[in-house]
Amino acid sequence: MIFNRELMQLFVQKRFVKKAYFETIVSEADSLGLSVTEHLLAKKMVTEMQALTVLSLFYGLPCIDLEMLDPDRELVDRFSFAFLKKYKVVPVRLGEDGTLLAAVSDPCNFYGRSALALNFPGKIECILVPAAQIDKYVESLAAVKSTSTALQDLAKEKDTKNVNALMPGEAAEDEVINAPSVRLVDSIIREAIPFRASDIHIEPYEKTVRVRYRIDGTLQQRAEFPIESFPAVCARLKILAGINIAERRIPQDGRITMNINDTDYDFRVSTLPTVFGEKFVIRILDRAAFAFTRELLNFTPEENVFVDRMLAQPHGIILMTGPTGCGKSTTLYSFLEEINQPGVNIVTVEDPVEYTMPGINQTQVNIKANLTFASALRSILRQDPNVIMIGEIRDEETAQIAIRAAITGHLVFSTLHTNDAPGSVTRLTDMGVEPYLLGDALVGVISQRLVKRLCPACRRRSKATPREMEILKLTEPTHIYRPVGCPFCNNTGYRGRIAVHEVMYAGEELRAAINHRESLETIRTLAAQGGMTTLWESCRDYVLKGITSLPELMQLAVD
Repeated sequence: MIFNRELMQLFVQKRFVKKAYFETIVSEADSLGLSVTEHLLAKKMVTEMQALTVLSLFYGLPCIDLEMLDPDRELVDRFSFAFLKKYKVVPVRLGEDGTLLAAVSDPCNFYGRSALALNFPGKIECILVPAAQIDKYVESLAAVKSTSTALQDLAKEKDTKNVNALMPGEAAEDEVINAPSVRLVDSIIREAIPFRASDIHIEPYEKTVRVRYRIDGTLQQRAEFPIESFPAVCARLKILAGINIAERRIPQDGRITMNINDTDYDFRVSTLPTVFGEKFVIRILDRAAFAFTRELLNFTPEENVFVDRMLAQPHGIILMTGPTGCGKSTTLYSFLEEINQPGVNIVTVEDPVEYTMPGINQTQVNIKANLTFASALRSILRQDPNVIMIGEIRDEETAQIAIRAAITGHLVFSTLHTNDAPGSVTRLTDMGVEPYLLGDALVGVISQRLVKRLCPACRRRSKATPREMEILKLTEPTHIYRPVGCPFCNNTGYRGRIAVHEVMYAGEELRAAINHRESLETIRTLAAQGGMTTLWESCRDYVLKGITSLPELMQLAVD
């Protein structure tokens, strides 16, 4: 096929594929009856975005993210979800002259375009978008519709008559699957995935139950249903999570494992008794998504110099600090992944184990069995470890054991709740750790926060006011970006989050200051002289680059 050679030339010109593979790929694609694009994707030699870039050049079609387009729901609703997903087409907008703008993943998909032509007799213009984005868009529509239908059915049936009907084995399988409460729970969980939610909150009140998703760090309400239906929903969640269905007086924890759209997810379930019933918070953990590197975690080259020094140490303690939900554990997991080798014995004690990692021995705290951080740590030290990761230093006993492990030949990682990196020194000494031991053991501290990214589709550039320049400590006039709100970001002005860090490497001067019980301000000054960039300074750079906004910087200052 002649067009295969032309396509392949573009892949080579863009340096997506080496020239040495030219003839091999073309001949293989021709013999299989495939385009070189399909063949390269099948062999995983190019990414979907690289393939779309080449197809965009080849066919002269624009290439864009589907989420930037905001498809017209009235047009989309003319087709079944199965059709849209199968043929990877989404009608976007109908012009006044009858021209249809459609998003497609493959410009040669004539079946999909023919089906569109049957419904829209006018001209059809195409825009290339990744197939994965079409799948995700269709899945989000299906999940929202499923939740809406389940809520309507729940309101009709008042599904409270028989909680036991939700128990597998107690009722017919069809009855269990089709119970409105079962379908509602399933829909609430599934809908959270395409919305990129990190947590699901299900909260009972006097007359209603509220469902909220935490998206990019902010809670957003998604649904509401009558309180009369809550017992069945509560029972279903407990059954899925393996929680005692009869216990309502004390907090409980459980776990749900589900496969959603061919991806495995873990859901960590926590209950809390409230005045009107048990509140549920479900943390969403994507097993496949955990492939973080320091680059993806947004460490700068200057910060990486210090992190490299820390990870190269044979022993000592490395601390991650910050508030709950700022990604401390994720960053520590990425560090463990870096140093995970056959010749290194890595043991962790966590509460709970969030991600399982091949080659690492992970222990989960079990308070009922008296397996605490401290007791587990004592046993771990008898397991001949090279590296130990402690989920969190919560008390004096754990702190003492961790420090002693660090000065007896082990590299110890742990997390601590402090406002900044230098503050961890004060926190540990307050816990009873002797300064001379801490000065000897400390390798470094990394403080981390997550700030919201400005939506790239709607952020607005404008001149900074005198007050804003004063906050940013600028003397020359400058422009900054502000949040606006659009369908792409659910009208919040933000989409996604980015990590900012404060990396304090414990050099000789800093260790000496800790040994001599110097003040926190002295330690902070020495850390800055040693090259530490504060959280505020790191976030300020992102404001000036248009990555985040001034309100996010101010929120960081408040924290």
